[in-house]
Order: sequence, then C-alpha cells, then structure tokens
Amino acid sequence: MASSVLSAASHSFSPSSSLCSRQTHKGKPKIGGNTLRFNKGLNSFPHARSSGRISMAVAVNVSRFEGIPMAPPDPILGVSEAFKADTSDVKLNLGVGAYRTEELQPYVLNVVKKAENLMLERGDNKEYLPIEGLAAFNKATAELLLGAGNPAIKQQRVATVQGLSGTGSLRLGAALIERYFAGAKVLISAPTWGNHKNIFNDARVPWSEYRYYDPKTVGLDFEGMIEDIKSAPEGSFVVLHGCAHNPTGIDPTPEQWEKIADVIQEKNHIPFFDVAYQGFASGSLDEDAASVRLFVARGMEVLVAQSYSKNLGLYAERIGAINVISSSPESAARVKSQLKRLARPMYSNPPVHGARIVADVVGNPVLFNEWKAEMEMMAGRIKNVRQQLYNSITSKDNSGKDWSFILKQIGMFSFTGLNKDQSDNMTNKWHVYMTKDGRISLAGLSLAKCEYLADAIIDSYHNVS
Repeated sequence: MASSVLSAASHSFSPSSSLCSRQTHKGKPKIGGNTLRFNKGLNSFPHARSSGRISMAVAVNVSRFEGIPMAPPDPILGVSEAFKADTSDVKLNLGVGAYRTEELQPYVLNVVKKAENLMLERGDNKEYLPIEGLAAFNKATAELLLGAGNPAIKQQRVATVQGLSGTGSLRLGAALIERYFAGAKVLISAPTWGNHKNIFNDARVPWSEYRYYDPKTVGLDFEGMIEDIKSAPEGSFVVLHGCAHNPTGIDPTPEQWEKIADVIQEKNHIPFFDVAYQGFASGSLDEDAASVRLFVARGMEVLVAQSYSKNLGLYAERIGAINVISSSPESAARVKSQLKRLARPMYSNPPVHGARIVADVVGNPVLFNEWKAEMEMMAGRIKNVRQQLYNSITSKDNSGKDWSFILKQIGMFSFTGLNKDQSDNMTNKWHVYMTKDGRISLAGLSLAKCEYLADAIIDSYHNVS
C-alpha cells in the first residue's frame, strides 16, 4: 500500500519473552505488562505452532506527502525572520516594505483609528459582503484612482471588484487573462516585485521580461524598455508600476510615459498597472495616479490592481481592488460578472473591515483631508531619510563615485546597486538586513541611523568585489 511499508524485520521471540510487553485486547497483542499474553493462545499465530517462535511484521507508516519537497524561504519575509534571530543592538531591518516611525516602530494612521471608532459607534455588523465587495469602497477606490469626474466612471466603463489587497487583485486579473485571452503573453519589468512572477506562474499565464533597470547608471534603461515592448507579440499585457517602481524606485518621466503609451497603443497591447503606492510616493494622490490617467485619457482599455497597504497602513487588512477600464459599459458589465465568477471559488467574498475604513476615509471630507496630510507626513519622512543617507554617503566617500541616483529614485525603496556578495556583507558584518538584489527599504531607516548605514554601504561597495 502507498501509505505504509511492511517491514519484514522478523522480530523472533518466544511467547514468554520479555523483549516486548503486550496485553490482550480482543485477541490482539497490546503493549501493557512485561510479557506477551494472548487470550487465544498460540493458535492466533500460525508460525508459532510450527516453530515455537513468533515472526512479527512491523508496519511503518509513510506519509503520502513524502514526495512534496521543502519550499525555499520567501526572499523578503525570510529577511525578517533572520532579523528577529539577530541579537545585535545595531541591527537594521531594511527588507520589508512597511512604514516605520522615526523610532522605527509600526504606525497606525490617526484617520484609520477614527474610521474604526465610527464603525463601533454605528454598530456595523460582520455580515458577508457581496462577491464584488463593499459598494461604497468600490466607488471610492475607482474615483481615487481615476478622479471623481473621469468620463470612464461617468460612462460606467469601469468594472471594479474588491480584492485581497494588491496581490489578490493581481491574481484575479491574471485569472481573467488566463481564461479569456488564451495564449496571451504578459511582459514584466526586469527587475520587478518578486511576487509578480509567482502570480502569473500560478495562474498559468506565460510571461517574459522587458528591460528596465540599467546597472551602469543605476537608472532606467528606457531605450531597452521601448525596444522590448515593441518586439513583443501584438496584444500582449504589459505590467507597469504606476509609481515608485518596486524594487528600483526608478520611474519614467512624464515625457517617457507618453512614449510608453504610444508604443503600447501602436502594438495593441493592454497595460496592466500595479498601483501600490498612490499618495505614498510623492505625497500627492493625483500626481501618483498620473500614469494611469494618461492611458485612460487616451481611450485605452486598462487593467489596474490597487492596494491600500502602504498609503493607509492597512497591511494586515488585505484591502485592494482590481479595476478594468473597458471601451463600453456593456463590456465592463460582462468583465465584472466574470471577475466575480473567478473570485467565488477562490475566496467567495472579501473582508469588510478594511473596506469600511477606506470608504469612510475617502468618503468623509474631513477624514480625507486628514489622510492626505498624514500621507504627506509619511512621504516626507522617507524623503528626508533619503536625503540624509545621500548626504552621509557623499560626505564619507572620497572615491568620486556618483551617488546621485539615490535622490533620483522615489518611494520607500532605494536600489543601492550592491550585488549579492556585497549585500551579504551588509548583513554578515553590519547586521543590515535587506534583499539580495541590493534593495533597501528607506521606510525602515531613521535619520539617526543614516551614518551607520552609509558606513555599511561604503564598506560593502569598495571592499567586497
């Protein structure tokens, strides 16, 4: 049998032996005393009658899951586990993209606390949401993304379905591609957020990379990006980071976005935006959504996955949305129906707590203004840390290396240009925990720690080949 292996390791002994202690139970040997006793005597063991000795077959259970290999640790979440195990007083966790205060503590936004108090005062229940999510949330999130007066919203050409944060929303979009765009390829930037590839792999959607990062300049390889998008099969899906590209922090300029839109439109591609940092990158909701709005204003059909993990600090609430901007209200209605159909067997319906927070904050003018002020504060702290890190490095490094790319990047991440060995040195020698591609999260850095981090970066860059 697949679930067990019968071992013929014949443990031979006489019935009176004390090698194994058993008691009788319905004629079966059972562990109990110091001797073997059988309520039916030796007739229960045919071998004993002929040889005077008992030969027992021992069953050893083997799991049916034995063939499943151990999965490798997650490259980002594994950093946090290693950080926790480190006992050093100077350790820094710059791996996970989660906002921290100047004291490097998690931060719950004040508007979030106020929205939660509103729920308690109203006595909101915990009944199931519809499959597409909270209606007030879906309305607020589409208007936040596109602008309340956007023609696509007025013409009912936007299909919005609440998803399980950005990851779950991307996964719904990937499932839609797999089911209704058979054979279509997805283009992903090189590098990109590590989970993008996992999402499309598990959705069985083929993908390839387009050039994005130029290690020579620690900047954007714009010509390579355009060339790769041009050469992709017509009708491909192009995954674009709406703002604050993860992991590089390198965004196209407004003029470059226009050229990217030109090429995608010429090739009849479909842009698929990942918007994880709206308002959190620059501090402006409108500025950070400009790339998406540019494509929609051109009349292009667009997919957009949104997340409220960063800009509202709702990391654990798993609150986001998938938006499909279509060319007609009829096709948008059909798309929404199929997104709901895909969501039903995945998770049935989304959680309500985070959705109500977003709906209350965006829908309440007072809370909305408070939120914008808090976002500006968070974005401002990261900008200050970015500037201070640059100042510390340039004041200490006399090699003539140009570190200005640090200031040109945007958002919570900085791509340092350090390779794997140099990143390992950051961790092993300096207790700075980061991903092995050289990305650091400035959200986990304080002004007080900038000089220490500058020393670690300079040492790792110059002394580790």
